[in-house]
Amino acid sequence: MMTDSPRPARPARRARSAGPAAPAYPAAIARPAAPPGAVRASLEVARRALRKFFRTPGLWAMGLVTSVLFLFTFRYVFGGAVQGGAARYADYLIPGYVATIVLFTGAGIAVAVAEDRVSGFTGRLLSLPVPRTAIALGRALADFTTNVWSILATAAFGFLFGFRLGGTVADGLAALGLCLAYGLVFTAVFMVIGLAAPNGQAAQGMSMIAFVFAFISSTYVPASTMPGWLQPFAKYQPITPMVDAVRSLIAGSTSDVALALAWSALLLAVFTPVAVLRYYRV
Repeated sequence: MMTDSPRPARPARRARSAGPAAPAYPAAIARPAAPPGAVRASLEVARRALRKFFRTPGLWAMGLVTSVLFLFTFRYVFGGAVQGGAARYADYLIPGYVATIVLFTGAGIAVAVAEDRVSGFTGRLLSLPVPRTAIALGRALADFTTNVWSILATAAFGFLFGFRLGGTVADGLAALGLCLAYGLVFTAVFMVIGLAAPNGQAAQGMSMIAFVFAFISSTYVPASTMPGWLQPFAKYQPITPMVDAVRSLIAGSTSDVALALAWSALLLAVFTPVAVLRYYRV
């Protein structure tokens, strides 16, 4: 009698390939219940501009190096030829240079504003449901912060290059505060230049007009030493009383301070609304 032989075990089935994994999609971004307020929008615009500034060494480092080289040149190269000696000239030069440093660094503000507009970044911001005044305010806040950085760094190098306070520490702090106020004023001025320029290169070229006001003033030499036909412009343009006011505060006086504040208020009242209106026309 034949017996059935045991059947061979079936080979285990291969597990079916699961195939490529399904891509993981990010969670949907929830629509905010309301558009961001003016304060929050301004802070976000300022944060973006400041991150770009400090993450680009060519902007903050080279700007500082250029400012220091100019100060070094006037202090040690030209200072010895000025009547009274280099040491006395340092006490005359450095307050004026710190007060007007924003005229040299302002070109960076104009170029940044122009590049944001040409690249379309400003247009994208304007397409969002945020107040346009917040965009201008955020840009101004960021640029004022970079001006504060330039003023403080230049003042520190001024002490390194031989400047000494003629009055008290409080007098020096008052003069520094006035320089910071100038930083706010000229932030608005250079923002308008950047918004009016067709591109970044043009903005840089248009900013060079500030050099005329810086050099034809009492920043580097007294206006009375200039030719007679040039003295009226040097004396009655805004930079001269601004610089003279800083020197007066350092010496413990308030001479020219009222005139400097009047010029500052006038420039701010003219250029701030122009900057906001220019953003409406971008």
